Amino acid sequence: MKKFAIALLSAAFVQLATAQDAKIEITGNDQMQFNVKAFEVKEGQKVVLSFKHIGQLPAVAMGHNVVILKPGTAVPAFATKCAPAKDTEYIPQDEESKAQIVAYTKMLGGGESDEITFTAPAPGDYPFICSFPGHFAIMQGVMTVKAK
Repeated sequence: MKKFAIALLSAAFVQLATAQDAKIEITGNDQMQFNVKAFEVKEGQKVVLSFKHIGQLPAVAMGHNVVILKPGTAVPAFATKCAPAKDTEYIPQDEESKAQIVAYTKMLGGGESDEITFTAPAPGDYPFICSFPGHFAIMQGVMTVKAK
């Protein structure tokens, strides 16, 4: 009986923890648009970000991803380092750029999707962009992290 009670309590705790996860759904389309320009999470919260490319064009022509950057990142300067990084899905691999990234999805073509999970960092405003060459100018938003 004791093992059964422990199992029930464990299951209840897992459900409670899951209910507190932030579930964010973002789409991108062939018109270079995110459907979400801003979202909020709490510091330390588990964030499950689902990204779907709802267009039809392949990644080589109209690829999209979501790259969340640290507060204070100079987005245009970061984006210029993305363009030559074709072999790494337009994610720059130099140490300075890697240090500016909080999390990112795969580069997707039309009809594809990806899901990432990360822990919300310290409070602040975190820009997010699509790192496909030139897309950051239109495809950007802000993840706001609030204090616990």
